[in-house]
Amino acid sequence: MAAETLTTERILEATEEVLRRYGPAKATVVDVARVLGVSHGSVYRHFRTKAALREAVTARWLSRTEVALRQITDAAPDPGPEKLREWLLALFDSKRHKAGDDPELFATFSVLIGESSEVVDAHLTELTGQLTRIVEQGVRAGEFTAADPASTAGAVFAATARFHDPSYAPEWRKPAIDAEFTAVCDLVLRGLRA
Repeated sequence: MAAETLTTERILEATEEVLRRYGPAKATVVDVARVLGVSHGSVYRHFRTKAALREAVTARWLSRTEVALRQITDAAPDPGPEKLREWLLALFDSKRHKAGDDPELFATFSVLIGESSEVVDAHLTELTGQLTRIVEQGVRAGEFTAADPASTAGAVFAATARFHDPSYAPEWRKPAIDAEFTAVCDLVLRGLRA
């Protein structure tokens, strides 16, 4: 690949491939450059440091979930309880599929997430912001009671952590996990009803 055709997106794709192959401890910028057929200096022209590259690939990985959930958040106003349940289920399914479909990359990103606190903080802020908008919609429609939608959204996010926090990933394969998810959703929705 010629250096002039090198894009940020292509570098991030190659970085995911390298991380999947070697893991975060052994993956290097030289490995990424080799996959791309360019010098490591070409990669550094796009990302000044290895840490910046790792943060960018982590942000890209997390943003996929944000985009999918934003479609639910911004969709035509469904009843609040239905939209909230759909959003929580989409978040759970997204995390569960990432863990189950590509366990090597999921494990790698679990390590990278630990290194990228600002990226993770921005991700969590985006997700709780989406939840806040859903709660606000439910309050305006008279379906939810919440004096402070932002703190309510934070409480909902914390109450459902078992179904989206990567540290719980081993539990997501248990046979009863779907029934447990439904029970927690039902409990949260009962607590929010006006």
